[in-house]
Amino acid sequence: MKVYLAGFNVDTAVLKELENVSGSRQDLTPEVLSAAYARISRDPRPINEIRTEARREVERSRKSNQTIIFKMGHHSVAEHAVFNFDILGVSRFAMEEAEKFRLCSYTEKSQRYITLDKDFVIPQETKGTFLEGRFLKMVKLQNEAYFKLFEKLKDYVFKKHSDLAADPKKHNLLEGWAKEDARYITSLATESQVGVTVNARILELMLRRFASHPLSEVKNLGKLIYEQVNPIAPSIVLFHDTNDRDLKTYPELKEAAKSFLKKSGKAASKKSIKGAELVEFPKGGDKLVLAALLHTADNLPYTECKKIAAKLNKEQSRKLFKASWQNMQFYDSMLREFEYVNLTFNIVLSAACFGQLKRHRMSTIITQSYDPNLGITIPESIKETGMDKYFKEITDKTNEVYAAIKKEIPLAAPYILTNAHRRRVLMRLNLRELYHISRLREDAHAQWDIQNISRLMSNEAKKVMPLATALICGKDKYNETYQNVFGHLPKITQAALPGARKIN
Repeated sequence: MKVYLAGFNVDTAVLKELENVSGSRQDLTPEVLSAAYARISRDPRPINEIRTEARREVERSRKSNQTIIFKMGHHSVAEHAVFNFDILGVSRFAMEEAEKFRLCSYTEKSQRYITLDKDFVIPQETKGTFLEGRFLKMVKLQNEAYFKLFEKLKDYVFKKHSDLAADPKKHNLLEGWAKEDARYITSLATESQVGVTVNARILELMLRRFASHPLSEVKNLGKLIYEQVNPIAPSIVLFHDTNDRDLKTYPELKEAAKSFLKKSGKAASKKSIKGAELVEFPKGGDKLVLAALLHTADNLPYTECKKIAAKLNKEQSRKLFKASWQNMQFYDSMLREFEYVNLTFNIVLSAACFGQLKRHRMSTIITQSYDPNLGITIPESIKETGMDKYFKEITDKTNEVYAAIKKEIPLAAPYILTNAHRRRVLMRLNLRELYHISRLREDAHAQWDIQNISRLMSNEAKKVMPLATALICGKDKYNETYQNVFGHLPKITQAALPGARKIN
């Protein structure tokens, strides 16, 4: 057996130094990996030898990529080329579009831990119009409110947690809690930055979506990314221009639905819900998971496993579930058999909370526009400091400016809304993914807003699948929950990583 390290992410500054030392280097491109791996199925030579040839003949490799991707339709070879991007100065609103893609890795500047500056994006659509001044005035007012709330909340947090405040090493933590709640008054125009890792196939899709997007900021982001990639890898990012599928489908769908919505009267309905509501789930979800577990345990067809699962009593069912859980630690993922149950939630949440929920991209998330009619989420700490009236005054003024911009330039209106404003989300996920969300987001260290939503989702699932959800909880409650199920604590295995946080 032999293993060769074919390549890895390297900072572009290092690549430029290498180029300067050794002269012009055409092979400093991930295209050669795509070309080499594309030849594996038909070339008898060892892979490492194929890679060496691909590096020597870059132009031939590029032609090979274009033939394989364009003519033969094998886009998967583009997945071997990976890019890292530093994206700066993008609004929180546009960042939601940038982070929609499932098979990417994102690490974004956190508004919870960093004191926000006054940097924000002015929508291109409003520049030079009579609304630009009103937009700027409102953002300035929101930013002033942020600093005012931050100082008030910092004082409140330090007094409330005087035991922690006695330790200077905890001051950053306490200030973070104050920032976390103060940011609810800042606008979606606030600048952010993100580190992105993406393969060439997904990047191509991303660029098409950006090129077809109606928002100028998103279009410009796509152009800037393409300018960085095209000189390096022209053969594997081919279909990057706007297309009818991305450009026209949703506007035409909206137009087609108008008459139905008008007749039903549902378009005018602003009825809200509290947090998360389970709106669709399979009948007998516990039994479906049990059937999948039985299917793995034996060679019977799934239809037979379903019949057997349906006849199991509660004690027998518990025995199977416990067998699937007994060796788990808090960091272990649920077995794949738990993916055979899907749940659909209707969720109303703040922009701040959505910024965390959207990261669970293995689920299906579709969103409606931010809607001031759904109200706002005001942090409890702001209410406890008596600043909620002031907070509401700022958001009321924000709503007035939003309405004025929406009347003239609908595309730009959401920029002025705050992290406290809400939207509706339809989220479909399997039970395994819900367990993952619960472990991460119900944990005591998670932010309170996403904790609340996650807890509501778990509680809704428990009502319809009490057996399959018996172990669902945040990481901090795992040992306690495990003990309730098994009557003893989980064994702490040697597989635990050094320095891993232990749950008491």
